[in-house]
Amino acid sequence: MTTHTTTTDNTRPHKEDAPTGLLPIPTGPARAMAAGGGALTVVSAFLAWTWTATFPGDLTVYGYPGGLQWLVLITGALTTLFALASYGVKGIRALTPGNADAALKYAALAAFATAWYTILAISTKLGGLANLEPGGWIVALATLTALTGALALPFQRPQTYPVDPEDSGWEQYKHRLRNGLTTLKGAFAAEAPPTPRKLPGYVEILVVVAALATGLLVFTYGIGTEYDELFIGFLISVALGFAALAKAGLVAHVSVYTARHRNVTLLGAFLAAAAFPFTQSDDQYATIGVYILIFATVALGLNIVVGLAGLLDLGYVAFLGVGAYAASMVSGSPSSPFDLHLPFWAAILVGASASLVFGVLIGAPTLRLRGDYLAIVTLGFGEIFRLVAMNSDGASGPDITNGSNGISSIPNLKIFGFDFGIEHSIGGFTIGRFANYFFLMLLITLVVVLVFRRSGDSRIGRAWVAIREDETAALAMGINGFRVKLIAFALGATLAGLAGTVQAHVTYTVTPEQYQFANTVPPNSAFLLAAVVLGGMGTISGPLVGAALLYLIPNKLAFLGDYQLFAFGLALVLLMRFRPEGLIPNRRRQLEFHEAELEPGETPPPTVLSKTGA
Repeated sequence: MTTHTTTTDNTRPHKEDAPTGLLPIPTGPARAMAAGGGALTVVSAFLAWTWTATFPGDLTVYGYPGGLQWLVLITGALTTLFALASYGVKGIRALTPGNADAALKYAALAAFATAWYTILAISTKLGGLANLEPGGWIVALATLTALTGALALPFQRPQTYPVDPEDSGWEQYKHRLRNGLTTLKGAFAAEAPPTPRKLPGYVEILVVVAALATGLLVFTYGIGTEYDELFIGFLISVALGFAALAKAGLVAHVSVYTARHRNVTLLGAFLAAAAFPFTQSDDQYATIGVYILIFATVALGLNIVVGLAGLLDLGYVAFLGVGAYAASMVSGSPSSPFDLHLPFWAAILVGASASLVFGVLIGAPTLRLRGDYLAIVTLGFGEIFRLVAMNSDGASGPDITNGSNGISSIPNLKIFGFDFGIEHSIGGFTIGRFANYFFLMLLITLVVVLVFRRSGDSRIGRAWVAIREDETAALAMGINGFRVKLIAFALGATLAGLAGTVQAHVTYTVTPEQYQFANTVPPNSAFLLAAVVLGGMGTISGPLVGAALLYLIPNKLAFLGDYQLFAFGLALVLLMRFRPEGLIPNRRRQLEFHEAELEPGETPPPTVLSKTGA
């Protein structure tokens, strides 16, 4: 006699049919709480939050926001707009072509995080919550109300799997935690917005111009933050605010418009960058700007090697050093072993050519290696270059680089009578030394971008991508892998040499310590590689954004002291964990990283079944 036993299949995922929120509040009151909380947040920004001006930003004034209040005002306004859009208000609904509820959640979270961070900073700096004025309590309550209402909005819960009763207590706890994180992720998830309808050309161009102007405004505000609390609040607001705009579908729509008008976008981006020095009252932040451009240009050259060709180069900063040393030796420096003072166009050719030659010499015998072996060889080249430059002082070796003292007193550039070392007046604006070099470096960055764009779209660019994806298959299809990789290596080295030529004149001195594998001050090989990976390999804007962030954020986090690199490294680890494709990913690489995902926020099924599961 055979006995049949019916058991429940515990491995089958369950999915809620009726959408519900994270908090048990009805949809109507929850949406009203989000809208009302956002409006009250805007009003609270015009109230006094503390009684003393000791806290930076002077938050004691009624009727006019100051410091961090401006950030709370902007995030509160975003929360209100997205809440009204979720009601379907005519005109405002166009602001959320994607998911209005997901955008509302991120906007409310941005307002809440910025406001409560400010309250915490006031309490810490002034010595307790007693230093808050009524406005501080109101903004805390308003942002909490808005966030509570937003989290209570219904969403389609992702699939989760029940706990296996035969698992240990710790395994069950981890499983429940994983399911909870999956549900939380699903609460903030949104489907891709529909492709925007085609608008008249001038309207799409105006949208692109508005986006670029907004980007310039945000960057100018961020680089000009005067105290630490404001910069941290700025990072919180921008990160979560950008996520809200992305969930609303606005970022995707702007991306479509920029793809339709690539030349206009490129021109507009560089015009916006050229306007940056005119927004500054002195040369202080133009200094940071020119170093960011040098860093970004070198990172874009490395992106050819790593992002397009897939070659891991850990000694790339050496090519920047070769270009800088070669240009400094022929630019009239008294420390140079050669009594030469060539014009800039000749010096830049010397720097680029020297880097090209070194790129070919290093690449020819080593590019037959792959993967980790190639990385180790390039790392060795970078260290060899630095040690040779250190020892070429006439005592330990030939007198070429002046040893650890380097090539100093490099004169300022003069192009067609224009002296880059003195101030100039343009249209009533005073342009200082670093602003002059900022414009020059911007032109070189434009050249590098054009080279990257044209080479990436060419036949050789497609061969690079083929080598990166599967070198064996590319060789089988008739691609000369060695020649293609050598071209990428040489081109990347040449572009680094161009940037090195300008760097030598900006810094006045070229020393071996500037070109290490890892250092607290970029550019170095580790930071350059991080800029490419962080921004997005294989893209143009990715390394530019990544380099700007990697240079600006450590510069602004100097108040952390010994914990600066720890905080910075932790942020990179978290970013690579949750967004491995980078901030501005290449579409193909984004699909590669997420092709195994079943659905946004869905938990994969267990790989090993227990007796109950079987």
